[in-house]
Amino acid sequence: MGGGHEVKIRVKVTPSSKTEGVTREGDYFLVKVKEPPKEGKANNAVVKLLAEYFGVSRRQVVISNGFKSRNKVVEVSS
Repeated sequence: MGGGHEVKIRVKVTPSSKTEGVTREGDYFLVKVKEPPKEGKANNAVVKLLAEYFGVSRRQVVISNGFKSRNKVVEVSS
């Protein structure tokens, strides 16, 4: 990713998964996290995994839509 760009991606989350990981599925990303969907734990894990996947810091990954949904819109800036 270049400098100063922001990309919006669609994310489908599987919380309380046995495995963790990020997979590209066509026009969205499938993110599996071990954390349960309680008190923002799964959202924090999603941000962490996406930051690692895109090679950016956590503060460059922001959930902009779908905090309480499995389907989210996430902004990744570089």
